[in-house]
This record gives sequence, structure tokens and C-alpha cells, in this order.
Amino acid sequence: MFFVDTIELEGLGNRSYLAGGESAAVAVDPPRDVDQVLAAAARRGVRISHVMETHLHNDYVTGGLELARITGARYLVPAGANVSFTHVPVADSDSVDIDPGSGVSLAAIATPGHTPHHTSYALREAGRAVVVFTGGSLLIGTVGRPDLVEPRLTEELARAQHASAHRLVSDLPDETAVLPTHGFGSFCSSAQSEGEVTTIGKEKSANSALNVDVDTFVADLLAGLEDVPAYYAHMGPANAAGPAPLDLTPPALADPAEITARLAAGEWVVDLRNRVAFAEGHVTGAFNFEADGKLATYLAWMIPWGKPVTLLAESAEQLADAQRELVRVGIDRPAAAATGTPTNWLPAGQAPASFARSTFAGLAAQDSNGVVVLDVRRDSERANGWIDGSVHIPVHELHGRLGEVPPGTVWVHCAGGMRAAIAASLLDASGRDVVAVDDGFDAATDAGLPLTTG
Repeated sequence: MFFVDTIELEGLGNRSYLAGGESAAVAVDPPRDVDQVLAAAARRGVRISHVMETHLHNDYVTGGLELARITGARYLVPAGANVSFTHVPVADSDSVDIDPGSGVSLAAIATPGHTPHHTSYALREAGRAVVVFTGGSLLIGTVGRPDLVEPRLTEELARAQHASAHRLVSDLPDETAVLPTHGFGSFCSSAQSEGEVTTIGKEKSANSALNVDVDTFVADLLAGLEDVPAYYAHMGPANAAGPAPLDLTPPALADPAEITARLAAGEWVVDLRNRVAFAEGHVTGAFNFEADGKLATYLAWMIPWGKPVTLLAESAEQLADAQRELVRVGIDRPAAAATGTPTNWLPAGQAPASFARSTFAGLAAQDSNGVVVLDVRRDSERANGWIDGSVHIPVHELHGRLGEVPPGTVWVHCAGGMRAAIAASLLDASGRDVVAVDDGFDAATDAGLPLTTG
């Protein structure tokens, strides 16, 4: 009997899988921190005989090479991927026995689109497909975005996505479970996926790639593409070269004098505490990226690549969790760290900085004189409606555009509060008077704020 275990990477919006039979298994698109995969195999009592990549990833650093080294597994990589390490190249229609005693095997299905070499894999039991690992090809209700490789290839790859989706549903039984790597909040997805589970049969009626002609599909897909996180530019080359083994040992601890010196040197000091605690009191100049938010995505997107980062955490556990998140996107070693509260991080006699928090109702009650409303949502979110007169700078662009924020008290908002807190911390660090709107955007209408749509 086959099994599939899901390894959730919630912060990045991805999933990896361990699948196999009674004695052996394959790891699918494993994360950089491979101890999770090893633990899953140990719980199952199986040997990892194969490690498999659906494509050369652009959104995270793979743990595939390290996992294959540790376990002695065969490392399966699509034949068209240009990589620098020893691997087993996989071509369309290749078959691989995973656990012969259980009748579990893999069949490779070329599904270009997310990348030119993208390959899906049907997990077969006794010769019948029961699961298909679709990586960044067929997702839940959508497909992976085709614009992450080379701008000149985007339309060609979008057309390939359409063809690949149709090939999967024509080649596989309706009851085949579809298990993508992307689509659970990942920016590798071309649209937000709805739901957690799906099958080939369900996708036939629900997936846009399967219900419109190719020209309409391509036009709609390209029109809906959003900004690519800046750190993606570094992920593909790292994966092609072969990532180094990760190091999750605790970083060196910094005292208040060192934290002050690092800030003075222009390094990033990142406070991982929740946004309420940060607003109430923090080290002047620190930025707030909540450990429980999309830490890896937004910190890696916004920090100048390679700039030293010091992490401030409320506990050793929070610090360790943040390190684990960050190594997945290539931020391998914090320059330093400290745990506790601002009292532990500030020189003696120095008071913590703070700024106000409010709601859309609080904003509606303000006299508009001297108030700047800053919207840090993405373009696609703002297109559905914005507060009249608001300034728009997406949060991932704000650090380089602080000078464009007009004078006055800045009331900064996003769709829910997390990105507003990041933006408020950047503005506060630059010396601006700021209020973080910690509220859902739907409340703007309830508060009577004038909105524009279009």
C-alpha cells in the first residue's frame, strides 16, 4: 500500500512530499532543512531511496542535493535543467521503481511552462496512477506562473502551461490526486489557489487552464502577473550550482553596544516580535518582520541581498524558528542575534521607541489636514479599491522610496495589518511620525472612508 506524507512550508506557501511503500520512499521537492524529511521517513520506517525535483526552483533553496548525500538516494532532476552536480537526468516517460516490493513506481511526464524543463511525476501503484506531483504546473484551480525564467520566454511558457495542463488531464485518471508544490500562498502561483485538496477530475471543471482556449488563457494569465520577489533572482543560480549544507547553530549573541554599532553601520536589525509588542516599544532603527508572518518572503524580498542582518527575538525558540525560515531562501547566517525585550537590547538609560496603532475607524475620525494615507498593498489588491487621496507604494518598494512619502503624519495600511507593520517600522526608523492601521481593509468601507475603484 502506498503512502504520501505532506511537509508544509507555510511561510513560503509551498509543500514538499514523502511518498512510497512499505520499505522505501521518494522525497519530492524537499526543503533546505532536510531534517523534516528525515524525521518523516523515520516515522514511517522507510528508507529514502530517491530524491526528486520537479524543476529548478526559483522561490527557495532546495535540500535535494544534501538529502541525497545524507541518504545515498538517487537524485532525480529533469534532464533539461542545467545543473553543476551529479544527478540522474529524467526525461519524459521515464519510469523509476521506488519500492518494487509494494509495486510503487514513478512515471515522468514532461510539463513545461513554469520552467522549460518542468517535469511532473505520476506515482503508480501496481501500474495505475494514484497521485501526480505537479510542482509548479497544474495547481489547485490555476497554474504556476511562467515569467520567472526569462522575460522573452514568458508568452511561450504560458502557452506551454496550457498544453501541459491538458496533457495531464488527458493522460491520468479522474481520481488521481493532484499534489502541487506551489499554490498555498506562494508567489510562484499565477493566482491564489482555492482549497487544499484536488483531483484530476475536479480540475477539469475548476481550473482556468482547462476551460478556456489557449489565446484567452495566455492573455488572462499575462495580465494577472504581479511583481516577482527580488530574492528569486538568487534562488535559481544557487540551486543550479548545488546548495551548501545548511548551518542552524545559534548565531553569536549581541549586547546593546553591538546592536547600536550595527545599526550605525547601516546593517539591518530585525525585530521578530509581534507587531503589537513592536509598536509599544522597540530599538530605534530596528525593522519589524513578525516571525509568525511571511518572514522569509518579505525580509528576503526587501533586504539588500547580502547585507548583514541581526535578529532580535523574544525567545531562543523564536530565533531558531526564524533561522530555519530564512535558510530556506538563502539567508544562511545572521550576523548576530539577541533574545528578550528592548530592555535587554538598549544601552542603559535609553528608552524604547514607539509608535501608534489604530483602525480604519480611527483614520476616519481624523482631520485630514496633515494626514498622509499610505497604501502598501500590491497593485492587484489596490485595483479592487483604494482610499481616495491615498499614496500607493507597495511594501516591497518602500525602503527605496521613502523620500516619496509626503510630509505629515503617515497612516499606513495594507489588507490586514502585517505589511502595514513592516512599513510603519521602516517609516519610524527614518524619523517619520507614523500610525500603523492594524485592521482588515473591508473595515474601510464600514468606517465610511471614501473609496475609489477601477
